[in-house]
Amino acid sequence: MNSAIEIDHLQVSRGGTPVLRGVTAKVPPGEVAGLLGPSGCGKTTLMRAVVGVQKVASGTVNVLGLPAGSPALRPRVGYVTQAPSVYADLTIQENLRYFARVLNAPAVRVDEVLAAVDLARSGSRLVGTLSGGQRSRVSLAAVLLGRPELLVLDEPTVGLDPVLRRDLWGLFHRLADDGATLLVSSHVMDEAARCDSLLLMREGELIAQTTPDELRAQTGEREMDAAFLKLIEGSAQ
Repeated sequence: MNSAIEIDHLQVSRGGTPVLRGVTAKVPPGEVAGLLGPSGCGKTTLMRAVVGVQKVASGTVNVLGLPAGSPALRPRVGYVTQAPSVYADLTIQENLRYFARVLNAPAVRVDEVLAAVDLARSGSRLVGTLSGGQRSRVSLAAVLLGRPELLVLDEPTVGLDPVLRRDLWGLFHRLADDGATLLVSSHVMDEAARCDSLLLMREGELIAQTTPDELRAQTGEREMDAAFLKLIEGSAQ
């Protein structure tokens, strides 16, 4: 499999207004690919198309060699949205035990994923008492139970302190080292430096598919914010 994700001339409209304008991109397997750009540029819509829950106007999206949304992909693709997808009236452990049964994951996976997202000492807490960042980590833990081959993560580090952000990015790369592919969105450009490859978006268009080092070399800038701005200025000329 040459590409874990292959997008070809994808167009999406909402209320007659174009949201994605002919996006074409490929993500190789075993990479942490960053999907970056300002809020409202179409990142979430693109992710929804990758997991097969977005109505598209034209173009194609193939995931792990199959059309996005194929029933066979359900156990192979994990999707963490910006809104937590766990039950507020259950504890963290109760949530994970429930999802482990749904996914036919062994019970030991509950403790493993709790440790992976740094919540091993908080398992007895009600999800409703957690901060937004903690709830997001519980959602991530639930997705990890099934060991998905592709993880699609929409703004997973929002609301986290710098230490937790660093630790989560370390986890993302360990998962990639084990063979998973990750598509991680962010509007914080300094997170681009943590990715293996980059999909840079603006106003519904993919303005570059590159790597952090290539972006620095192309723009002559070391800081990701400055490099992105220079890229935008160049594409506008």
